[in-house]
Amino acid sequence: MHYSSALPMSPDSIRRIGILTGGGDCPGLNAVIRVVAKTAMLQFGIEVIGIEDGFQGLIENRLRPLSFRDVSGILTRGGTILGSNNRCNPKRYCTSMAADGSPVFSDVTPTCIETIRKNKIDALIVIGGDGTMSCAAPLVEAGINVIGIPKTIDNDLFGTEITFGFLTAVATATEALDRLHSTADSHHRVMVCEVMGRNAGWIALTSGVASGSDVILIPEIPYEEDAIAEYVKQRMSGGPGFAIVVVAEGAKPLGGAQSVARIDPTSPDPIRLGGIGQRVADMIAAKTKAEVRMTSLGHILRGGMPIAADRILATNFGYHAVSILMEGATGRLVVRENNVFSDVDLLVSAGRQRLIPTNHALITAARALGTSFGDRLGHTHGGVGPSSVI
Repeated sequence: MHYSSALPMSPDSIRRIGILTGGGDCPGLNAVIRVVAKTAMLQFGIEVIGIEDGFQGLIENRLRPLSFRDVSGILTRGGTILGSNNRCNPKRYCTSMAADGSPVFSDVTPTCIETIRKNKIDALIVIGGDGTMSCAAPLVEAGINVIGIPKTIDNDLFGTEITFGFLTAVATATEALDRLHSTADSHHRVMVCEVMGRNAGWIALTSGVASGSDVILIPEIPYEEDAIAEYVKQRMSGGPGFAIVVVAEGAKPLGGAQSVARIDPTSPDPIRLGGIGQRVADMIAAKTKAEVRMTSLGHILRGGMPIAADRILATNFGYHAVSILMEGATGRLVVRENNVFSDVDLLVSAGRQRLIPTNHALITAARALGTSFGDRLGHTHGGVGPSSVI
C-alpha cells in the first residue's frame, strides 16, 4: 500500500521533532531522550514532542511537548519517561475481536501519518530494536523523515555491533551468576539460570563468559542432552563438584523446538517464550542425579539504572541521530561499527536480527577454557583435563 508523504525533507524546515520509544523498555532510554531533546533545543532551537507509549501514541494521538526541565535529571533513570509498548504494530494492529473470539487486524499506518501531520511534526526519532524499526519502515516508505536509534538488551539489531541497554543487562546477569556461583560451590549443586535472548544469545554468551559459567546454551547452537549430562557428571564427580549453567530463553535441543510459555493471538508477535531453564534443570537432575536449582532472571535484566558504558553509548547515539538529521539525512539508523559511529539505511535493518556466528571469537575462547555449549564440538570432560574434539 502506498501512503502520501506527510513531511518536508529539507533540514532547514525542521522546527519540531517527535520522539518515541518502542518495544520493551531497557536501561538507557531516558539517556537517549535527554540527549536528543537537549541537543535539539540548545543547538538548533527545535521543539521536541514526546509520543507516549510508542506507536500507540501515534495511533491514539497522545503526544506532549517536552521542556528542558522534563528531560533534566533523567540520565540515570531506568525505563522511559514516555512509556513504551511492544504489542503495537501499526501495520498489523488489533482493532477488534471477531464473533469467534479471534483478533481482527488492520493497517492503521494512515492514522499515524495523520497524527504526525496534525501535530506538525517535521521528523521522527524512533528508539527501538528490530521490531520497532519494522514498525517504522512503512512510515519511511511513505516519505516520513525517520531517524532510528538502536535499542535492545538482546544486542540483536542488524547493522550495528552494539545496542544500548545490552551492557547493563550483561552486568546484571553477570552479577546474578556470580552470586549463584557461591551457592553452587557451597552446596555442591548445579545452578541453572535462564536469561533473555529469543533468537540471539548475546546476553547468555557474554554474561556466561564473564561469570565463568560452565555450560552456555544459546539459540544459535542446539544442545544435546547427553552431552550436557556427561559434562555435568564429570564436574560433579571428578572436578569442582558444582556447575553453573546459563540458558538463553530461545535455546532448544538438537532437532527440538523452543519452549513456548504462552501465545497471545492479539499481539503482532504472538509467541512468548519461557520455561527452557526449568526444562534443562529437570533434564540434568534426571540424567545425573545431581541436586539442581533453577533461577529465571526475566525482566530483571530490563530494569534499573544504566551503567556508565550504556549512558555514554546512549549519549553518542542520540547526539549522532540529531546531527545527521540536521545534515539532511532521512530514513537512517544510527549505528556503531568497529567502534565508529555512523548510520545505515533503516529499511535494510528493519526486521532483521544480528545472530551470533557459531565461530565467534568469544565462543572459540570459551571452548578453549573448557566451557560447554551443549554440543559435541570441543566437548570437554567437565573442565578437567585436556579437551578432545568428538
